[in-house]
Amino acid sequence: MNNIQSIMKILLLAILTSFATNCSSSNNASEPTPTPTPVPTNEVDFWLTKGDQSVLLQKQSSVIVFGTTYNAYPSIEVDDTQSFQTVDGFGFTLTGGSAQVINQMTTAKKQELLKELFGSESNAISVSYLRLSIAASDLDATTFSYDDMPSGQTDVKLTNFSMSPDMTHLIPILKEILLINPNIKFLAVPWSAPVWMKDNNSTIGGSLQPQYYAAYAQYFVKYIQKMKTEGIAIDAICPQNEPLHGGNNPSMVMTASQQATFIKNSLGPAFQTANIKTKIIIYDHNCDRPDYPISVLSDTDANPYIDGSAFHLYGGDIGVLSTVHNTFPNKNVYFTEQWTSSVGSFSEDLKWHSKNVVIGSMRNWSKVALEWNLANDSSFGPHTTGGCTQCKGAITINSSESFVRNVAYYIIAHASKFVPSGSTRIASTTQGNINSVAFKTPNGKITVLVVNDGNASAIFNIKYNGRWFNTSLDGGAVGTYVF
Repeated sequence: MNNIQSIMKILLLAILTSFATNCSSSNNASEPTPTPTPVPTNEVDFWLTKGDQSVLLQKQSSVIVFGTTYNAYPSIEVDDTQSFQTVDGFGFTLTGGSAQVINQMTTAKKQELLKELFGSESNAISVSYLRLSIAASDLDATTFSYDDMPSGQTDVKLTNFSMSPDMTHLIPILKEILLINPNIKFLAVPWSAPVWMKDNNSTIGGSLQPQYYAAYAQYFVKYIQKMKTEGIAIDAICPQNEPLHGGNNPSMVMTASQQATFIKNSLGPAFQTANIKTKIIIYDHNCDRPDYPISVLSDTDANPYIDGSAFHLYGGDIGVLSTVHNTFPNKNVYFTEQWTSSVGSFSEDLKWHSKNVVIGSMRNWSKVALEWNLANDSSFGPHTTGGCTQCKGAITINSSESFVRNVAYYIIAHASKFVPSGSTRIASTTQGNINSVAFKTPNGKITVLVVNDGNASAIFNIKYNGRWFNTSLDGGAVGTYVF
């Protein structure tokens, strides 16, 4: 009997154990698999540069999405129902000296640099506009024109015209750039006429003598035609770089009345006769003398030949571009030069130039925003005797295998990489120290360039079509937002 009871206890224990095990297994199987938290789809790409150089044109990994949840932060309002000027591009002046130092690099390193500057790859900044000097600027190793003559001799028929000084460095570089970006645009401007045309027979200062106006007009015609035979189309020219500054080497003074007379009687008709469609852009000097371009444009005979006016900002206020635009709304404005100094501060230059040269010029109708020289060596050369000794290029070429990106590179890159030629400026607001400009690109993207002009970090919204996202910029930082 005891044996039977023992066997029954064992069987009962086995049944209970099996039941408990099955119940436990059944409970585990019925528990739902945890659902991972969904990651929001990023709606905005954000690229950042900080004034302390800890972040340099870096795409930020944070996910930014639009929403409608209220917050108390100030908002930049972006409105693509309001459109303004079409953008021709962003870039630099490719001086003869820039071409010379770039050509000192090895073939492989030079191609790497040119593709980064002018290409469309993910690591490129896609520069779309270059300013060129017609003959020497002060950032060439020596002064020269395309028709230099022995002292006391002239060449009114320009039989000795030759671009050979630029055939070694500048023109080969331009051809390489065009292979990378065939659509890049070129603006060309002389620092001086040949000295035999001038009233002081010097590369420095002096003025073009009226008896040589016709010959000088043909000088421009020959330049454009020769560049065309080399496969280089010149989109626009200016008659004179900084016409009110005669102290550079080279340089030439050209008053407003002289420029109007030269254009209406010589340059404009010469282009017309030669069937040259290259634009004529006047002035090309500081914002403190709007009377100059307004005077030239007010000449009813010169006006039809003129596309617009170009400006620098070594004097005056960037708002002058709007003053001239509003006076002649059917004429374009261009911002064509601003230097960064070898003794300047990265943080201050980044902030000031982003606010004025890029955002400021674009908000005041400019079709281009250009910094000064593209490249120099580690001694800030080459330059002419008496030329700029402190002009810092966007790139410093340290050796045949080494280059450094300077502040002007980042100033332009924050626009050129994201705002291609053919984009249209659209409306955007500014809030306190948060300065902005916005564009719609040809592929329909909205690009907003923002600089925090203050010293403290700022949080703000960017609002578009009734929705917004919030973001922040450190004092002096620059951000580009693409959506």
